Amino acid sequence: MSIYDYKLTAPDGSEVSMEQYRGKVMLIVNTATGCGFTPQYEPLEKMYETYHDKGLEIIDIPCNQFAGQTPGTDEEIHQFCTLKYNTQFPQMKKSDVNGENALPLYGYLKSQKGFEGFGKGAKALAMSAMLKTIDKNYKTNPDIKWNFTKFVADREGNVVARFEPTADMKDVEACVAALL
Repeated sequence: MSIYDYKLTAPDGSEVSMEQYRGKVMLIVNTATGCGFTPQYEPLEKMYETYHDKGLEIIDIPCNQFAGQTPGTDEEIHQFCTLKYNTQFPQMKKSDVNGENALPLYGYLKSQKGFEGFGKGAKALAMSAMLKTIDKNYKTNPDIKWNFTKFVADREGNVVARFEPTADMKDVEACVAALL
């Protein structure tokens, strides 16, 4: 299977085929409205405005699996994002990214790019310390560790990068720009 074989659900319940993004660079991100990483919506929107006309699609998948940091309905989440961060990129229905109810797309993404660590710095150390208390084997499984994990797929649909929420958004942007 390829990334184009998967489908997502829009907040209105309609089906969104990944096929519609064929030929585009995709940045797929699980988001939250009440997380310390929520301000990443700002650089994501800036990236979208800068690169959308060059072929970038950002696919926002709200997820409430990490400390319940995405409460509310799909409509409330959308209102928060558009009012606070002026987001214009597509937002999907709130969904799971891990476990038995995880979106099949996320099973595929995790099989293509597993967890490689949080990098360096205070946020990375804090994430590692917190996750050790939640999942002592977190380093050895490909599960999504927290909100704002980002996957980047090239124009051919190959998953070329995974960025943990602690990654510098400038590194994410550099990856995207290099593929456009």
